[in-house]
Amino acid sequence: MGILNVTPDSFYAESRKENESELLETAKRMISEGASILDIGGYSSRPGAEHVSTEVELERVIPAIKLLCSEIQDVIISIDTFRSEVADAALKAGAVMVNDISGGQADDKMFEVAAKHSAPYILMHMRGTPQNMQDDTTYDNLIKDINYFFSIQIRKALDAGVKDIILDPGFGFSKTTDQNYELMQKLEMMHLLEKPLLIGISRKSMIYKKLGVSADESLNGTSTLNTHALNKGAQILRVHDVKEAKECIDLLSAIHCGG
Repeated sequence: MGILNVTPDSFYAESRKENESELLETAKRMISEGASILDIGGYSSRPGAEHVSTEVELERVIPAIKLLCSEIQDVIISIDTFRSEVADAALKAGAVMVNDISGGQADDKMFEVAAKHSAPYILMHMRGTPQNMQDDTTYDNLIKDINYFFSIQIRKALDAGVKDIILDPGFGFSKTTDQNYELMQKLEMMHLLEKPLLIGISRKSMIYKKLGVSADESLNGTSTLNTHALNKGAQILRVHDVKEAKECIDLLSAIHCGG
């Protein structure tokens, strides 16, 4: 899954694609490098990000989705939003998947919208909002608490009619750096609920703060953790750097297939 942010304040500058020609060029490059899914976001979810209105988010993402659908064939477009109104408009505009960082907590109509469109739904773990999520990082048992949250939200989604659910444990969301690495260490326990697993750690602070570098310098660290996640059973990698992520997948596949 290639990340295409149409926001002015995403944490990694190279993922911000506001100009139409630049957006299209980046999307085509990502597909040529091996992306199967393009994730379009118009609301930055970095810690402390500025809150933007539904109208602004719609103005950012709908033209981008329509452009990509008109110019690129046979690609899965995902809408990265926690708002049902944005998800509904995006799915009508050509997106086919919903990526919800709130896991259905921010908008009680989100599951209904995903079900109405028969859209696969990415259910992520987070507490609170991007503005305050790092104020709530105390857990009785990190892995059990995340899986308990998933079990509750999965049931709500299924009851609403959602058929296809993908889980994202939410690295960097309501978690300290040490908790992120505990989660990475025990990632196989995220398979207990028998849903596909998406991992999004691309150039995040858990990498560059641990290494003492910047987001721009964290590609090697990202590839290292993506490889570990794949070995732990991750099925989707959400990344800024598609070529390098695809190389991780191809080389591990060669090992497991014996050449």
